[in-house]
Amino acid sequence: MALSVSFLVGLVILHPWRNVESFRTGVGEQQVVMLEDGTRMSLNTATRVRVELGRAQRTVSVEGGEALFEVAKDVSRPFIVQAAGTEVVATGTAFVVRLTPGDSPAAAAALAVTLVEGQVVVRDASSVDAGAARRSPVVMAPGERMRLDSRTGAGESGKQGSSLALAVAQVDRPRMEQVLAWKRGEALFDDVSLLDAVVEMNRYSAVPIRLAESGGLDELRVSGLFQTGDNANFARAVAALHGLDLQESSEHLTLATRQTRAR
Repeated sequence: MALSVSFLVGLVILHPWRNVESFRTGVGEQQVVMLEDGTRMSLNTATRVRVELGRAQRTVSVEGGEALFEVAKDVSRPFIVQAAGTEVVATGTAFVVRLTPGDSPAAAAALAVTLVEGQVVVRDASSVDAGAARRSPVVMAPGERMRLDSRTGAGESGKQGSSLALAVAQVDRPRMEQVLAWKRGEALFDDVSLLDAVVEMNRYSAVPIRLAESGGLDELRVSGLFQTGDNANFARAVAALHGLDLQESSEHLTLATRQTRAR
């Protein structure tokens, strides 16, 4: 009996209290999670996160997708979101983290952090190679967005690391209505390229839109408010706007110029 009690006490000492959970959404799905500390976490389409609430800090690892964090204030336990070798540190605030892993050579890895309210510090994660050049921490103000894109840090070697360790930080001030449109089930475009608009719409649908390789379709411009998950109506609207051909099937939608019909 004495040995059993000693063993149980040892477990408590060696394994401090913590709460670890994982959450994910499928394509076109959204989920709102209330964490035990009072933080509200809204997950967008195709998002994967891992949450660990410990005594010293609260940590969320974003493996892909997009999430809005409305953090419950707790000065004694900072709230840290980790993604692609980067950490967003907060105590009580609201911000959006969006991670595009870059699953192929043609698709660059990208990370965007948009601060809705409060203040956060964006810094390199402690796990980043100590021998690599570290970026200075960025203290963000409400309304700012910081973006890291592996294409801006490829260097002469052309390598694109998943950690985005070499990427150059770019800060701008987007329209918050556009950043948070997904919470209303909408995608808002303001004079963006058709290629970027198609990439965004495809995040929400199992029936992707394709652009014919010839004809320069990717440089056409798109503006408007569209329902996420409704690729068919988006493609029809774009075809009518720019005088394009649209081929529809159960597997994909193809846009092409009328001079260059898609095969």
